Amino acid sequence: MKAYLSEFVGTFWLVLGGCGSAVLAAAFPEVGIGLLGVSLAFGLTVLTMAYAIGHVSGCHLNPAVSIGLFVAGRFPASKLAPYVVAQVAGAIAAGGVLYVIASGAPGFSTASGFASNGFGEHSPGGYSLLAALVTEIVMTAVFLVVILGATSKGAPQGFAPLAIGLCLTLIHLVSIPVTNTSVNPARSTGVAVFAGDWALGQLWLFWVAPIVGAALGAIIHRAISEKDA
Repeated sequence: MKAYLSEFVGTFWLVLGGCGSAVLAAAFPEVGIGLLGVSLAFGLTVLTMAYAIGHVSGCHLNPAVSIGLFVAGRFPASKLAPYVVAQVAGAIAAGGVLYVIASGAPGFSTASGFASNGFGEHSPGGYSLLAALVTEIVMTAVFLVVILGATSKGAPQGFAPLAIGLCLTLIHLVSIPVTNTSVNPARSTGVAVFAGDWALGQLWLFWVAPIVGAALGAIIHRAISEKDA
């Protein structure tokens, strides 16, 4: 239960810190943190939680990561469902807290997306469904390659959180204009349930693509790594 609670708390922090930076601070008048700030915020949530709860639950914070670790032979099937439930619950809880905070500002509306992921007219840059699909698959695959490599036995010890957090930052720097960056079904769900409408209608892609990408990343890692890694 401690592991599941850790995943709940960790994913809560990821969504509150990452999506919160996008909703509350990205375009704040004159001193907004912009896309660079939002990208860094997402990376920092994973970096900080990796050190805080990594020794308890592995700090997955992401259903796609849990599935990718399973495909790589690093995670038991018996824990998959409880981990995913804890992650999604933590994300929705964070979305609720963020909604309460954001709605305290005059003129607040979820019509702008509430940091939801989207494609087509709901992509920040107007990118197509195919572009969004390819982006989410490829970015998640690379994310898993980094996670699995950085946590392998032969990797430098103690530095995995830095590599993983910086990788997530880089992923956001590249892909926010395309999909607003998911690579995490829980993160997408946590805000989509409050945005409703199109965000829920397009949510399927941000479950399917990251899971496919995670499995692909696990396969790539197994192909290029040592057997005991």
